[in-house]
Amino acid sequence: MATAQPALSRSVSARLLYVFILGDVLGAGVYALVGVMAGEVGGAVWLPLLVALGLALLTAGSYAELVTKYPKAGGAAVFTERAFKSPALSFLVGFSMLAAGVTSAAGLSIAFAGEYFTTFIDAPTKLTAVVFLILVALLNARGIKESLRANFVMTAIELSGLLLIIILAAVVLGRGDGDLSRVLDFKEGSTPAFAVLGASLLAFYSYVGFETSANLAEEVKDVRHVYPRALFGALITAGVVYVGVGIAAVAVVAPDTLAASTGPLLEVVHVADIVPDKVFAAIALIAVANGALLTMIMASRLTYGMASQGLLPPVLARVLPGRRTPWVAIAVTTVAAIILVFTGGLQVLAETVVLLLLIVFIATNVAVLVLRKDEVAEDHFRVVTAVPVLGVLSCLVLLTQQTAGTWLRAGILLAIGAVLHLVTRRASAAGKPVDAGEPADSSTE
Repeated sequence: MATAQPALSRSVSARLLYVFILGDVLGAGVYALVGVMAGEVGGAVWLPLLVALGLALLTAGSYAELVTKYPKAGGAAVFTERAFKSPALSFLVGFSMLAAGVTSAAGLSIAFAGEYFTTFIDAPTKLTAVVFLILVALLNARGIKESLRANFVMTAIELSGLLLIIILAAVVLGRGDGDLSRVLDFKEGSTPAFAVLGASLLAFYSYVGFETSANLAEEVKDVRHVYPRALFGALITAGVVYVGVGIAAVAVVAPDTLAASTGPLLEVVHVADIVPDKVFAAIALIAVANGALLTMIMASRLTYGMASQGLLPPVLARVLPGRRTPWVAIAVTTVAAIILVFTGGLQVLAETVVLLLLIVFIATNVAVLVLRKDEVAEDHFRVVTAVPVLGVLSCLVLLTQQTAGTWLRAGILLAIGAVLHLVTRRASAAGKPVDAGEPADSSTE
């Protein structure tokens, strides 16, 4: 007889869900990308951060409706399958999430290896990035289990670093230094509207991460009421902090100087000359490292899950007998991230992540509209129809800002996924046995 599996414990409160989402969104992106955005738009860095917040809130509205409508279904791939009944489309969305995670980890490794790291040790960027990814993989394989309490601590550290920048800027301006008027300046020779739109593409990277909260739907207390408030509250909190950091950085440091730095917020600390550079560099490294570790844990588990479901080669579902971690998935995703490190810098990798996630977000926004005909008995959050429509349009607008190189990189990643999927399906049709080993991170004790 089949033994029924116990349901997940609904132990996540509104507060912990809010902190979880805030921790996923905050930190790593803005710590490194403020300088890149300054190079795109000039002094008005806060404006693309505000625009990107509005765009993120549109798609967040669709996630809020789908998660509260189907609280036992997690993730865009599941929503896509329910809406379109297409395994191929569902795989495309799921693999886009996977590829985005690996690419994001590659970008974060480059951010880690920049000036924040060289404050302590002067080492080649690419070499440091590779060693960093290997160390993350070893921690992942050992059996890292991130609890929400640990996430609470890490989020506090990340948030404290960003708030410190705002406070230091206030001190610098208070003593008569800096130039607050720079926040209204645009890059010389640029068209403000196009500059803001281009920088918004990068700013959007700083908000991604909220979509992973859909996976907690079965563990949240009173999810239908709690989830929307936590989701929107966390995004708005992040947006307010980001806009404050954007204004603070430009008011203290000239946009050109920020653009030339791989650790732009460290420039603010240096000018303020109150907090030792190494203290803030350590905070930034913790933020970036935590983001990369969480991302690679997600990517390896998603790879394992897709392999277990027969969507990817079964070898990717093999686990370490003692640790019960998906070592093949960890190794493969780490190698993929290392290769991506050598294909471009932080900016192009961030743009690739955004492109891949825009595919996911378009599918989610369309799924909301398609599933409107599917009535459920329970009350749930519902956005006005204009929200998912505008969500799709906003994603399409951001896609038009992507370069040919970014499309090529994302296309290659998706093509690799498609080949692996076809090989897996043919092997399955041929009747080859699946040897996935033990379940990863199973709890049998």
